[in-house]
Amino acid sequence: MNWHRLSIETVFELMGSAPQGLSSLQAEEKLLDQGPNQLEEGKQKTAIGILLAQFKDVMILILLAAAVISAVIGEATDTLVIIIIVFLNALIGFFQEYRAEKAMQALKQMSITQAKTMRNGVVTWLPATELVPGDIVLLEAGNAVPADIRIIDSVSLKIEEAALTGESMAVDKIAATLETEELPLGDRLNMAFKGTYVTYGRGSGIVIATGMQTELGRIAKMLQEEEVQTPLQQRMASFGKKLSVIVLILCLLFLLVGWLRGEGLLKMIMTSISLAVAAIPEALPAVITISLALAAKRLVQYNSLIRKLPAVETLGSVTYICTDKTGTLTKNKMHVEQVYVNDHLYDRNELAEVQHQKNVSLLLHAFALNNDTLSDGDSMVGDSTEIALMEVSNEHYIRPAVWPRLSEIAFDADRKLMTTFHEHNGKIIAFTKGAPDMLLTRCENVDAAAIHQQVNGMAARGLRVLGFAYRYWEEVPINPNSDHHEKEMHFLGLAGMIDPPREEVYGAVAQCKTAGIVPVMITGDHPLTAQTIARRIGIVSSDHDLVISGRQLSALDHAAFAEKVEQIKVYARVSPEQKLQIVKMLQEKGHYVAMTGDGVNDAPSLKRANIGIAMGITGTDVSKEAAHMILLDDNFSTIVKAIKEGRRIYDNILKFIKYLMTTNSGELWTLLMGPVLGMPITLLPIHILWINLVSDGLPAIALSFEKAEKNIMHRPPRPPQQTVFADGQGAHMIWVGMLMAAVALSMQAWAIAEGLHWQTMVFNVLCLSQMAHVVAIRSQHQSVFRIGLFSNPLLMASVLLTLLLQWAVTYLPLLQTVFATQALDLREFIIVGAASTIVFIGVELEKMIMRRKKHL
Repeated sequence: MNWHRLSIETVFELMGSAPQGLSSLQAEEKLLDQGPNQLEEGKQKTAIGILLAQFKDVMILILLAAAVISAVIGEATDTLVIIIIVFLNALIGFFQEYRAEKAMQALKQMSITQAKTMRNGVVTWLPATELVPGDIVLLEAGNAVPADIRIIDSVSLKIEEAALTGESMAVDKIAATLETEELPLGDRLNMAFKGTYVTYGRGSGIVIATGMQTELGRIAKMLQEEEVQTPLQQRMASFGKKLSVIVLILCLLFLLVGWLRGEGLLKMIMTSISLAVAAIPEALPAVITISLALAAKRLVQYNSLIRKLPAVETLGSVTYICTDKTGTLTKNKMHVEQVYVNDHLYDRNELAEVQHQKNVSLLLHAFALNNDTLSDGDSMVGDSTEIALMEVSNEHYIRPAVWPRLSEIAFDADRKLMTTFHEHNGKIIAFTKGAPDMLLTRCENVDAAAIHQQVNGMAARGLRVLGFAYRYWEEVPINPNSDHHEKEMHFLGLAGMIDPPREEVYGAVAQCKTAGIVPVMITGDHPLTAQTIARRIGIVSSDHDLVISGRQLSALDHAAFAEKVEQIKVYARVSPEQKLQIVKMLQEKGHYVAMTGDGVNDAPSLKRANIGIAMGITGTDVSKEAAHMILLDDNFSTIVKAIKEGRRIYDNILKFIKYLMTTNSGELWTLLMGPVLGMPITLLPIHILWINLVSDGLPAIALSFEKAEKNIMHRPPRPPQQTVFADGQGAHMIWVGMLMAAVALSMQAWAIAEGLHWQTMVFNVLCLSQMAHVVAIRSQHQSVFRIGLFSNPLLMASVLLTLLLQWAVTYLPLLQTVFATQALDLREFIIVGAASTIVFIGVELEKMIMRRKKHL
């Protein structure tokens, strides 16, 4: 219902209430019918439920099955190692998900404990949860609004609604009925909403909605929507399912063929387990999590705090950034840009040349004197509009102290004016400021049409315009009033101000466009102001870029919005539901969306976005809990830096997926082709686990420290539907895996023929080939000698540590027993080392061919 359009009498009638409030009996009946004034939580995930969900992955189930079979046939070491891996991965996943379940709790904490209300004609304090529709609530400065309320009376009542509307300035509240049918929350001046705060004045109102029926309750319902998976989660889920199917088919086929050929069933079961363990990259989930955690730590240096680890990688796939305007793109500080005085429009920097002209000097004094700003050392405290005016007067050395204030008529939302009286040189002068349309009706000898034209021109440029006038008096008025003391004034001039863009935003927006990312502004501000800022910083840069208001968006059906959504660059005066609608529509179009926000109204869209980014300075606890990432400096350019880091880490994730899967491919080919060629089974399950965890794990983590490629912000984001096998990754995994297997099998055949320690030699050649491979794939195109062999010292350190561990497994008697290895003599050792360089040479040749093709 549009409560703002109804008269107070109609509201009382509909609510069954009266100015003296409800009776206790009425309130009890309504409480039983409506329920308590509190937010309800959706179905909560339990800790045990979250933990068990970690074991649903098909690859994990295959590993658990392998562990059970190993236990049954007496391979206790293999069983223990596999179970430890599975539970470590599950615990990592559990802690990440468990931390993400707090947004509703933060929202509930915004509920107020006590409310001052009228019951049985008596003012009383009640728990806010006991409020019901029809209750009369009394509001004063410092109070939180306990429910959705229709204002009955207002005495200079101002309410800060930034958490709900995104509008940073407190709103003047009135009791009068509003005529417009569909109004955004920020324009419903006769309404107060649950979760907002009274900053000034006092008033009263009648409760029209409680609990989940309030605007805050509607947001709580939207917060219960499911989050979407990150690009990597989607790609890895798809990859895991496909790999699991291939593994099961290969194992069953291998088992069946071997059994039909007369091999022992137990031997074939063990070999099949080896195949399953070889094919599944056990280290991958842990390596990804550790790499993301390291990247999250690095992002703190860029003023980005990561709350949910997958967000690091999501940054690299973002195609749209939907950003708030105030404080993120702009300075969150009003700034006077133009002044109209003596029938001339001046830019701020031109005032110095004319400041000694009579009306210019008087106007600058009006800026300083009709002003409640307080000085606090080097800074000023007060309303942002008044601080902006005071800054201009300070630039011209205006000193308010020599014009003492004697009296005033305070501002109110009905007449939209403020007047102050001052003494100077034995005269009494009154300065009045306010809305130009209200001011001009009280001025004499003024060309109102010409001034209105100036006001409209300044407003069209997105400026907020204030008018100024003055009048001399014979004496200080006693109990001044508007009807007598705000008329027959002399018009002085106009001040046009705006919250200007941050200096660094211009470059950040340009960098977004170069990187193929579309920046979109979503704001609670007026469309003209939003469009002005968007044009200045480059978000709106052509005639095809659209600016749309919340009301216009409501008029579009699903099909019409789907057709226009990629052309719309600015959304103004939108509701929380519409923010969520924008995110969902862009996602329907196949985009990965980053959404910034600071208010409670932003929480549903932050949660739904592929990456929700909350403001660290101005953000509410609710928005921070719903977000994936928090900007510690509330700065748009920080998002762009974080995206660059996200692309770097995603590139590196692809590198270690390539590294791990190539190794697994090599192991698979070695295990499959050995028996086919009439040779013994090459590796034991414990060898494969060692290669997949230790030899794979350390260098893979070190790969996450690789520096960004030079063109990282000059290429479009990776298409959301692109798999981890795209761009030749899959082909590389297969052919290099086959090369590794060919080297290992050749080594096996030769070593058997020579009577050498063939199994230990094959085990070592696969491990050392991996080290050669990880060094070679540090760059997708550049030679490792071009980027510098030691430019990633951590990687080289991890390679050396892995080689040392491999030496220990080969030569230490205690580990020889566990890993069934034998010490290699010098000849065997040199042959293994030489054979392992073949993979390095092969990959370097592949990159050289790719570079030549690119230049052709």
